[in-house]
Amino acid sequence: MEKEEINIPPIVLEWSEWIPWDNLKIDMRYGCGVRVPTAPGVYEAKYRDDEKRLTIGKASDLRMRIKQGLVKGKVPHSTGERIRAHEDVSRIVVRWAVTNRPAAVEEELHERHRAKFGTLPKHTKHT
Repeated sequence: MEKEEINIPPIVLEWSEWIPWDNLKIDMRYGCGVRVPTAPGVYEAKYRDDEKRLTIGKASDLRMRIKQGLVKGKVPHSTGERIRAHEDVSRIVVRWAVTNRPAAVEEELHERHRAKFGTLPKHTKHT
């Protein structure tokens, strides 16, 4: 039997500010929207007055996944559908961080949420 040890270096995240959900609906072409990077990364959504997350997700393109999927529903995003249907989006804030290892970071963020609150985020079905 061959054994191999893999050491994974730490991943440093530089989170954006928490942005109100409704501000993410505004198109950048009108000059007052929010620029979300077209880069891989992770994102979180929560109520502004609560530490529990509604969702923690990963994306190969943060702008497409957050603005077009999660918030606007222009591309498929099952979590976005559930949040838009069952939550008060006027009180939700979203943040993101660019990383070239979104799957590994999402898994770690899910584990941290589970350790702190005893469950995955409300609208997250699995890691």
